[in-house]
Amino acid sequence: MAVTVFRNAAVFDGVAHLGRVGDVVVRDGRVAAVGADSVPAGARVVDVDGGLLLPGFTDAHVHPVQGGLERLGCDLSGLPADATAYVRHVAQHTRSRPGDGWVLGGGWAMAAFPGGLPTAQQLDEVVGDRPVALANRDHHGMWVSTRALEVAGITARTPDPADGRIERDAEGSPTGVLHEGAMALLDHVLPPVDDAQLHAALLEGQRHLHSFGITAWQDAIVGAYSGMRDVGPTYARAAANGELTGTVVGALWWDRARGREQVTDLLAKREDYSGGRFAATSVKVMQDGVAENGTAALVEPYLDRCGHVTDNAGISFVDPVVLRSYVGELDHHGFQVHVHGLGDRGVREALDAFEGTHPDRRHHIAHLQLVHPDDVRRFAALGVAANIQALWACFDEQMTGLTIPFLGSERAGRQYPFGDLHAAGARLVAGSDWPVSTPDPLAAIHTAVHRTAYGEPAPAGTEPFLPEQAIPIEVAFAAYTSGSAWVNHRDDAGTVRPGAVADLVVLDSDPFLEPHEIGRARVRSTWVDGECVHEA
Repeated sequence: MAVTVFRNAAVFDGVAHLGRVGDVVVRDGRVAAVGADSVPAGARVVDVDGGLLLPGFTDAHVHPVQGGLERLGCDLSGLPADATAYVRHVAQHTRSRPGDGWVLGGGWAMAAFPGGLPTAQQLDEVVGDRPVALANRDHHGMWVSTRALEVAGITARTPDPADGRIERDAEGSPTGVLHEGAMALLDHVLPPVDDAQLHAALLEGQRHLHSFGITAWQDAIVGAYSGMRDVGPTYARAAANGELTGTVVGALWWDRARGREQVTDLLAKREDYSGGRFAATSVKVMQDGVAENGTAALVEPYLDRCGHVTDNAGISFVDPVVLRSYVGELDHHGFQVHVHGLGDRGVREALDAFEGTHPDRRHHIAHLQLVHPDDVRRFAALGVAANIQALWACFDEQMTGLTIPFLGSERAGRQYPFGDLHAAGARLVAGSDWPVSTPDPLAAIHTAVHRTAYGEPAPAGTEPFLPEQAIPIEVAFAAYTSGSAWVNHRDDAGTVRPGAVADLVVLDSDPFLEPHEIGRARVRSTWVDGECVHEA
């Protein structure tokens, strides 16, 4: 009988901070006691040394295989948002891999470039005639070299797809950025990612998530999307051979170019992929885009740089009328539906689609940059969870330069309304959207509580962003533990209580004692079913 005792720990139980309550005993992968005062004979003792013991974090919206691929490729995500740094790194990466093949990777921030738009010429100067394709950090745009455009046959005569846009100069020639659905114009020329690469990427992504205390997650796209192969078989194999140590829900990709006929395919994938630690029981619908490139769906149109109303109100990728019927059918077949809803119209269209569905499916809407005030109370009324990516709710160059001017003061003043949603009774769950941003839950929780980014230079680190929308520290930690476990239908996880699955995290300090330093805390060890999967 495997027994582990966590000693000298403060405890957050998934809902409340209990403080120092005595030993926590784990037996055979489950929490056996909280507050014990004696150590069972032969037990392994872990001295938490005054740090915090809490449930393993569950990331409710993340892309670990994409993140793993980027970490194994030309990874720009860890660099400062600086065009010179990006170009220098691309040059170094390219030199380290001589030849004429594709240079692939991503992680660049739009704020590093004027108007959020890098150019092909910047890449050409350091890669020569090699094709390059680098996804930006939100994966709603692609920075490409001139050779990549040539190989794909993208010219001034190439029309914009219905769900995307090619960035062009005054003569109509492509300049080096493909937005949204225009990224698919590369699909026929990008080198395929093989099974070995996907397997390595999953394991690297999993290792990285465990290092941040994440023991479970919902992969927000399991299917062929933007040049990525369907990762469902990769997860299924890893689960079958015991390499998948995280517990994962896969959100099967809803192909917006198809219709109701794909439900049959999704049912077959749910059956084929699910097993062990992987359950393909959710379906992901991307209803709109992002505000920075004008594709998030808004109730009222965007403004231009001079503050004038434009004729662009963003894109609804799925017609809202048929979305209702699609969601109804998925709900009927027992699927949870996970919607990308970023603009206030996109969020409203998702909520409308959830009218009349079963609350026990635990449907959720992710991102929620803008929620119309009329729709805030609908989350609780419909039993739809608010899936927040809290790290984005702060001032940074992208917010100040690429978002606020195009929304106007009224809309800009109601972004990421976590406080309003919580006050209205919405169930909050949390995720990172990594590799869009860091998967570190402590950084995100810090921002949710303080509306600043921990450790970032001004203005991000000095001025709170809409501080009235901050949420209490216990609420933020609960969203990332018991809340996200709930949305993944893990009712026996996400808590430190007798009988709960012993998915646990040990922090080197107790953020509840120093709430202004939440982001400083670090993960000392991560445990799944009572076994250590990461140790710093």
